[in-house]
Amino acid sequence: MSHLPIADLTPQQIVAELDKYIIGQEDAKKAVAVALRNRYRRQQLPFHDRDDIMPKNILMIGPTGVGKTEIARRLAQIAHAPLVKVEATKFTEVGYVGRDVDSMIRDLVSAAVRLVERERIDEIEAEAMDKALRKIAEQLYTEDETVVIAPKSDDIIELDTYYSFPNYDEAKIEKLIEEIKAGVHDKAEVEVDIEEQSNPFLQVFTPGGMEEMGMDMFGGANSPFNKTSTITRKMRVMEAKAILAEAEAKNMIDQNAIHKIAVERAEQTGIIFIDEIDKVAIKSGGSGGPEVSREGVQRDLLPVIEGSSVPTKFGTVRTDHILFICAGAFHMAKPSDLIPELQGRLPIRVELKALTEDDFGRILREPKNALVKQYEKLLSVDGVTIEFTAEALDELAHYAVELNNKVENIGARRLHTLMEKLLEDLLFDAPYGEPKHVVFDVGRVRNRIGEIVGDAVKGQRLL
Repeated sequence: MSHLPIADLTPQQIVAELDKYIIGQEDAKKAVAVALRNRYRRQQLPFHDRDDIMPKNILMIGPTGVGKTEIARRLAQIAHAPLVKVEATKFTEVGYVGRDVDSMIRDLVSAAVRLVERERIDEIEAEAMDKALRKIAEQLYTEDETVVIAPKSDDIIELDTYYSFPNYDEAKIEKLIEEIKAGVHDKAEVEVDIEEQSNPFLQVFTPGGMEEMGMDMFGGANSPFNKTSTITRKMRVMEAKAILAEAEAKNMIDQNAIHKIAVERAEQTGIIFIDEIDKVAIKSGGSGGPEVSREGVQRDLLPVIEGSSVPTKFGTVRTDHILFICAGAFHMAKPSDLIPELQGRLPIRVELKALTEDDFGRILREPKNALVKQYEKLLSVDGVTIEFTAEALDELAHYAVELNNKVENIGARRLHTLMEKLLEDLLFDAPYGEPKHVVFDVGRVRNRIGEIVGDAVKGQRLL
């Protein structure tokens, strides 16, 4: 690829972007920012040097709810890169109801196809919408705008020899288009032709597990399995606009080119986040049973992380330069319990710290998607405004730490539980409830959830 979306972002700028959503964990942010920038640096090297530069995969170590997944997710958004999150424990089920480790590569390519297709559609969205609006306008062009002309002859002629055609007036069509844009004809009905592919995917057993394979494996585009049928449906203009625009956009893009770019994007910028890697680590002193299965999963992961070719329905994918970010709490095991070969493929180790009470307070206030901001936006839809005093947010942070210490530590997710309990009645009563402006101070927070937290700490309530 001649240009990467991260070309203009330095590691410091990447960290600054991550800071908008994630509180603390500076070491982890720095590590992933450097890994992301190194991808861009590699792309600027001559072709004969690129294969010598291998990605430095990352192992994140830290308790649940401290930001491991969020860092990977936001990193992918910054880089406009395809991302797949999998849990290592699902691979322990292979042979029963699970799938093989190659499935995460197939999922990554599918994510890349959706990403590239969305980008291409966004580029031509305006043009596709223009075509869709014109189609709708031509349908709404009234029948009484029809001119009927008889052949020039004095002879008596049959009715079916008369010629009729629409009196096409471009000015009237343009006027209709503007009216459709303005929503004037939203409730009018038009006919829309929708293409439906009959049974486009088939679940088949492959050597590695059950996969969805495209039906083009049975003969390509001319295969009877790949035929599409057109169905005409009546719908309102307000619905037809989006459906026709999407159909026009898909007709304008080259799917083969999309697939080729997507495979390249997956290979060069793809990120795979493997969570709960500690659950497949072999505990010291293990002698068989589940330990054998866990080691088997690690050995299955090894060639994919090391670099191999994986066939997908969009083409063969090389995994050499995919960035793998593995994460785990490592409460019951240590990173050294992983097999040595896998440890060697995860050279960058980052330890994420447990969140403090101050961190919880900052999480409530500072991120771009802070919980308080989320609820403010949600309730504004029903005309309700809420306000939190600084002391009230500090009290919520204190309750979160208390619950995590005395019940179970689920990290920042505890704040979601407390905020839902605090705002439960307000969310239920809006928009009919009163008042329309609510201020939460320390007293209100304690009255609403203090007893609930106390009961949860005593084990008398689940929270």
